[in-house]
Amino acid sequence: MIYCIGKKTVICAAALIIAAAAAFGCTFSDDFATVFAGSSTREVPIYSVDRDDKKIALTFDAAWGADKTEGILEILDDYGVKGTFFLVGFWIDKYPDEVKAIAESGCEIGNHSENHLQMSTLSREKIAEELSSVNGKIEELTGSSPRYFRAPFGDYDNELIEGARELGLTTVQWDVDSLDWKGLSDREIYDRVTKRVKNGSIVLFHNNSDNILTALPIVLAKLINDGYEPVTLSELIYGENYTVDNNGVQHKQ
Repeated sequence: MIYCIGKKTVICAAALIIAAAAAFGCTFSDDFATVFAGSSTREVPIYSVDRDDKKIALTFDAAWGADKTEGILEILDDYGVKGTFFLVGFWIDKYPDEVKAIAESGCEIGNHSENHLQMSTLSREKIAEELSSVNGKIEELTGSSPRYFRAPFGDYDNELIEGARELGLTTVQWDVDSLDWKGLSDREIYDRVTKRVKNGSIVLFHNNSDNILTALPIVLAKLINDGYEPVTLSELIYGENYTVDNNGVQHKQ
């Protein structure tokens, strides 16, 4: 008899049962394996990508304000690179022309939820509403539906990642945080990003942070000089045949 002291006890007991059964040539149904394997499975978003080349992705979250968006697009264009913008639904409603401009520039657009809520507290139904609404708005304005989702506040759980996946969205975080939203100077942003970036990094900026327009050119100049190639998430992230480890690093299989 197995006494259930906790989840680890159950999993260890199950492993022993399966190993013993295998030794005697016995098998179990998929349902049995799923009960135990699923009980300890934790979903993890993509924080960065394991790459041999020096591709990285610059991403910009947009929830409040838009007066610097055009300037960001001009800077990216000046340096011949593209970024990915994660848009909130109410931002899209307020700034449809900016949404179109982002798409027309060749930059990528991702889903950042409808209302920028703490989404790990929401039901699966509410999650679907939040994400479906933004998918529809982006597709209506640009003709394309987003492939990637970023959770507001970086707050996620299995329910959220699974719900996003059901809508065709891959959940993406970041491994380099510029902290530009804190009002850091352009030099402080530059130091944070350039000292932390590595092959396959995903860098987080915000489209309306105080010093983004002065920080971005010096960051880009340094990254490009160091051999990095800023690309969209679609060009950085593997679309199939991959794994994501416990640290959120995506690996090609």
